[in-house]
Amino acid sequence: MDVAMVGLGRMGANMARRLLRGGHRVVVHNRTFAKAEELAAEGAEPVRELADVPAALTAPRVVWLMLPYGATTQAAIDELVPRLTPGDIVVDGGNSPFQDDIERGAALAAHGIRYLDAGTSGGVWGLDVGYCLMVGGDSSAYDHVGPLLDTLAPPGHGHDYMGGHGAGHFVKMVHNGIEYGMMQAYAEGFELLEASAWELDLAAIADLWNQGSVVRSWLLELAAAALAEDPGLDRVAGYVEDTGEGRWTVEQAIAHGVPMPAIAASLFVRFRSRQQDTFSGKMLAALRNEFGGHAVKARDERPAGDQP
Repeated sequence: MDVAMVGLGRMGANMARRLLRGGHRVVVHNRTFAKAEELAAEGAEPVRELADVPAALTAPRVVWLMLPYGATTQAAIDELVPRLTPGDIVVDGGNSPFQDDIERGAALAAHGIRYLDAGTSGGVWGLDVGYCLMVGGDSSAYDHVGPLLDTLAPPGHGHDYMGGHGAGHFVKMVHNGIEYGMMQAYAEGFELLEASAWELDLAAIADLWNQGSVVRSWLLELAAAALAEDPGLDRVAGYVEDTGEGRWTVEQAIAHGVPMPAIAASLFVRFRSRQQDTFSGKMLAALRNEFGGHAVKARDERPAGDQP
């Protein structure tokens, strides 16, 4: 079937490729047009201007957005709406806050346009193994785009309908919060292994744990691969960003009164990773010195490699 993929970053470009391989007709648009032109060699039909995308599709049109959440996504929708017709479908496959979906769904429905929020997981590996798709919004639109979802997702239960507008991105938000906690647990465990009295082969341990262990997972497979390539992780800085969904998960936990200590702690550790010499750390050292006479280090006595 026909579909337009708008936004050809790491996820969007590979999703377009997977759709092409599945036999769909794929119109592509990207602000940097060269990225759209690259996909032309693989069978996609590049369109230079976003405003011209609807005219390149057959009705009912399906426009799938893979754009940064917030103003960028909203600006694209605002430009498309006057050029779409009742029955057309807009899919937001980015990581938008679910509250935005509720508002957009209602606003687009007033124009007769159907809206889906598609939480998308799979990362750079999705091209080959497929994407897990958590979809909310108009149920008739979900049924209509079924062939696209079947192609994008792994065989079997690779996509599902979560409920009304916002449900898809809400489920994806919680998914990412759980991901934060899992990654933090692995990170802490491997740090303890690295600090032990033995010269442990961390890559071999990660691989071993994936052989029937209760902590086996795809994340652990990725850990094994990273450690095999760089055993001491010397080429990696311990600076960890967050894309917003961990924060939103904790905010919703507070709003619903749901205790979430592991996920909340993993989010705060990411904040800590971006700091170097913190005031709170200095306050802790000063307090220990005041009440117990514990030694404090001057800034020029920091351990080697610890930058102020």
